[in-house]
Amino acid sequence: MAETTTTTPATDTAAPASNEKRTFTWGVGRRKSACARVRIAPGSGKIEINGRTLNDYFTAERDRKAIFGPLEVTNVAGKMDVLVNTDGGGASGQTGAIVMGLGRALAKYDNSLEVPLRNAGYLTRDSRMKERKKYGQRGARRRFQFSKR
Repeated sequence: MAETTTTTPATDTAAPASNEKRTFTWGVGRRKSACARVRIAPGSGKIEINGRTLNDYFTAERDRKAIFGPLEVTNVAGKMDVLVNTDGGGASGQTGAIVMGLGRALAKYDNSLEVPLRNAGYLTRDSRMKERKKYGQRGARRRFQFSKR
């Protein structure tokens, strides 16, 4: 008589992923044509952008320092895990979007942090956008060369 055993799928017995069973606070930031969806949760202080670490994603030092701005103003650097999904724009626009989304998420996480974040300018939307090209011109402001004769 053969003994039959039933196995459970690996997903049932595996340990939950690091993102499961955690309560995240969301914040959305936009800058130029970039959009960043930021999730924060109490943790060890890791920052992950589009599945990569901060140092792997941003090569410029000014971009990395800018992201730490809202965390340092509120004194939660090293105490919060930050997970970001960002798309659109370039590195500078994405950095601005992440900073704004992080500020919004921190303000939603703890209402007492809103005043220092607002005073530091992390909750203000930067409305500057690329100006559109106009007809009869070479670009947004550049005209075609004028010929007198």
